[in-house]
This record gives sequence, structure tokens and C-alpha cells, in this order.
Amino acid sequence: MQKSPGDGVAPQYPIESVDNALRLLILLGERTEVRLTDVSAELGVASSTAHRILAMLIWRGFARQDPRTKTYGPGPTLTSVAFSIFRRMDLPRLAQPILEDLSSSMGETSHLGTLEGANVRFIAASEPAAAVRVASRLGREIPAYATSTGKAMLASLPTEQLGRLFPTDSLPAVTSHTVQSLADLEKELETVRRQGYSTNREESEDGVASVAVSVANSAGINLAINLAAPVHRLPVSKVATFGRALKDASMRLSEALG
Repeated sequence: MQKSPGDGVAPQYPIESVDNALRLLILLGERTEVRLTDVSAELGVASSTAHRILAMLIWRGFARQDPRTKTYGPGPTLTSVAFSIFRRMDLPRLAQPILEDLSSSMGETSHLGTLEGANVRFIAASEPAAAVRVASRLGREIPAYATSTGKAMLASLPTEQLGRLFPTDSLPAVTSHTVQSLADLEKELETVRRQGYSTNREESEDGVASVAVSVANSAGINLAINLAAPVHRLPVSKVATFGRALKDASMRLSEALG
């Protein structure tokens, strides 16, 4: 039998309308905004059909429409469901002692981040005792391609999903060092897959460098841990050492998540 995108077995009697609604929810989770034409093309349905599905999702709070741009995005119900999963897993509590050990042993700031559409949100952090350190980014959202944390997670995504997150080749620069094309990002992600960690040298903030490793988990949530340092304290010669420490921390968190 045919496999579904979630690795389960396709149902014997699929319901197309339900499948379209679920595919649309996935699309809303992957992009910061979509247009009616995007939905119609993605689902392979007429614009009128796409509009009816979106209307139902808006009614139940799973989608919202910007009255000015007429684009659609995740609604409060969808966001609430995502955060309720996070609360049940209690990710920050599970990650905090691991991040603290990592910061203490390496003397640098550590973060746990998750992928929200095309951005990274940092949901836990630990700062070292050093007077000069990278300030915590807890709660902040940054374009995924501009961070080591984001690149570690993007490297695990299929090419098709990556294309949906970044539908054009041009990527807006955050700093003068940020990768600015999808083609260049894809080349960098190949390196990430090969070496098992990602890097960032002043791509999201001048004077800051970082290394990150993704965190495997049975819930299928995109997670990554990073170590961030002033760029002069993270020369290329130390990157592999940071990568090894992060891989150990990643394994600890994976085991804690079960």
C-alpha cells in the first residue's frame, strides 16, 4: 500500500476533503503566509474549492486572513495546539540542565531552538558566568537561514519542503554575511549533512559566531541546540570541538525526550 507523508500506511478509503484540509494545515505551518493561488496550486484544486477549505479553517481558528494583504497564515487554534504539545513535553524544563552543563563546560551561551515556518524561535537558553558573552536570544524569532540553529534543522528537511519555505531564490540579508540565495543555502546544507553540525559566522548578528546540532525526537518536532560566542572566541580551529560537545548534548536531550 502507498505510504503517506507521515510514514503511515495510506487509508483504504481516503477522504479527499479531509486530506486537503490536513495538507493545507501543513502548508500553513511551513510558511509565514500563503495566498489563495498558492493553496489552489499546492492542493491541485480550483480557487473556489481552496477558498471553501480556508473558510472552514478560519471559522475553527486554524487559519486567519490578513485584511490588508488578503494572505493567509496560522490561526490562534493552530498556534494553541502547537504550544500545548510543547507544554506537555515541557521542552524548556527538560533542556535547561543540559544547556547549563553545556554552557558551563564550554564557557559560552547555549540555546534550544525550534522551527516555526521559515524562522527559528529560541525556547530555552543558558548563559555562562563570563563577563563578555553572547546575550540570550530567548523568545526571539530569526530567519532560519541566518542562524546555525536554523540551518541544522533545515538540513534535515526534504528538498520539496525547503522549496515551500523559500519559494524564491533570493533570501533577504540580515547582515552583510548572511547567505542570500537558496542555491547557496542548499550547498551549505549539504556540508551540514556531511559534517553533522552547522555554523554561523556573523550571519545573524555582527560579532557573533555559533555552531548547532539538530535534536532527534520521536514527536517529529524540529529542534536544534547551539553554542554562540563572540566571533574572536570561536575561530575555525575550535568549531569541531564545539560540534562534538553539541552532539553529546543533543543525544542527552533526545534520550530525555524519549
